[in-house]
Amino acid sequence: MTKTLKEKILDALIEVKHLKPEEVNAAIQLQKTKGLSLDKALVEKGLITEQELLILLVKELNIPPINLAKYKIDPGLQMVLPERIARQYRVIPISELGNTITIVMADPFNIFAIDDLKNITGHDIDIAISTESEILLAIDNYYGVRKEASVSEVSHGIDAEKFEFVSEQEEEEIGEEVLEESEQAPIVRMVDLVIKEALKQNASDIHIEPMAHEVRVRYRIDGILRDILNIPKSNQNGVLVRIKIMSRLDITENRVPQDGRFKMRVTGREVDFRVSILPTTFGPKIVMRILDKGNLSIGLDGLGFFPEEINLFKEAIAKPFGMVLVTGPTGSGKSTTLYSIINQLNTVDRNIVSIEDPVEYLIEGLTQIQARSDIGLTFAAALRAILRQNPDIVMVGEIRDSETADITIKASLTGQMVFSTLHTNDAAGALTRLVDMGIESFLVASSLVMVCAQRLCRKICPKCKEAVKIPEAVLKDFLHKIKPGTVFYQGKGCDFCRKTGYKGRMGILELLMIDDVIREMLIKGASSADIKQHAVKMNHMPTLWDNAVKKFTLGQTTLEEVLRVASPD
Repeated sequence: MTKTLKEKILDALIEVKHLKPEEVNAAIQLQKTKGLSLDKALVEKGLITEQELLILLVKELNIPPINLAKYKIDPGLQMVLPERIARQYRVIPISELGNTITIVMADPFNIFAIDDLKNITGHDIDIAISTESEILLAIDNYYGVRKEASVSEVSHGIDAEKFEFVSEQEEEEIGEEVLEESEQAPIVRMVDLVIKEALKQNASDIHIEPMAHEVRVRYRIDGILRDILNIPKSNQNGVLVRIKIMSRLDITENRVPQDGRFKMRVTGREVDFRVSILPTTFGPKIVMRILDKGNLSIGLDGLGFFPEEINLFKEAIAKPFGMVLVTGPTGSGKSTTLYSIINQLNTVDRNIVSIEDPVEYLIEGLTQIQARSDIGLTFAAALRAILRQNPDIVMVGEIRDSETADITIKASLTGQMVFSTLHTNDAAGALTRLVDMGIESFLVASSLVMVCAQRLCRKICPKCKEAVKIPEAVLKDFLHKIKPGTVFYQGKGCDFCRKTGYKGRMGILELLMIDDVIREMLIKGASSADIKQHAVKMNHMPTLWDNAVKKFTLGQTTLEEVLRVASPD
């Protein structure tokens, strides 16, 4: 009777190692009891070393051995074979050629594993072999050290891009104990993985929140916070100190709020992180705002603005002087819109100066000033100094008080184009808000060119977009704005959008162009409701609600999103 290949290898083992039948039987019994492969049972019983077994397998099976310690693995293969699968089958991918992926495994007899890997990856499988200990070490180095199940999840599918911390100046001396804890490889890797995954998922914010028995990590993706993983409570201080060192903050101070920033270089592009640390009951909470300057180069059309809206923006910013305001609540995209405009105006023949608190995007060619009220460098004080430097364009991060409003408006009347933000619910509300802050109505009327009220709504995922029927009873408030036969859409949910049905966000706008009639109304003390009514009836201004409904009828967003970000006029 012809022996199987496994039986031949077992015979070879007995011959080479002079094993006794009872020793082989003991290994076979261990194999059955623990559910191990026979070769692993032999190693566990101490009858053969991993290296001796590897040499024998190479000789008998003619399968190439791989020294994983010296092998540089293709980073993109993490997308093909996730960490969870690699650990489950004790394998690691090393290369991909066409539709064939080469997998290194310790047990080449496990045909069930090979079949599973073929189905999971959708690739044909080539086999190379190495020892199990080398494979497990390579998995740790490639995917990240596995601290707990909750921590390892963050490394699932992460691209191992070129990723480095960009230090803007030398680090100060700090206590040796804290430095040693924060620079341990597991802590550094953990922080890097949290940041990498946030970039991969296009998150706008990272929230690291201490709880009673663990540390929760959440990402704000498309404006919605989502749970990502839990970090062990024992790692809380190490993570906090690591982020503080990166942000150049005082690591010994945990009683008061702290603000900082740092920069990471990812695949050739630099991403800024704005860090806010707030003392809480269970320890400091960290929120990192992700500021990717690549988003500013997409232009206003890339922000979801309609062509007619872009034309109004172009008309407004073409003025030699005046003020353009962008209004809306926190997180409505005001800063991104302003920076996108400034980025387009940023040419060598213009002197552009900004005063911000904090400086969000660092843009080459701009003179950017960080307001610091603790030393007297307020918005108002900085503005006075800026105006003595003959700027062409001034950007004020936010009008917060009457003094800043007064200087900003007077600057717009003396030859500068001024851009700023204000917190109001709609565009017309910005006019009366400035008057309420103590600015003379004729100054507001003379300076303002345009007010843009803005919100952000989520876009339907293009990969799982499907038609959906909406009952007429639900659409009753919309029917006068919707053409018969309009097809509505929603996102079914897929891997691309992480089962949410949404991918990315776009702007919802209300653009109020200030004409002579509106100026006259403002000087006469008209209310914001009267000004808005005139703009809608006489100037045909689409409101936030109109703009959101239009994007809904065009199949760009859902009815739920419309109702979330806007309300009927």
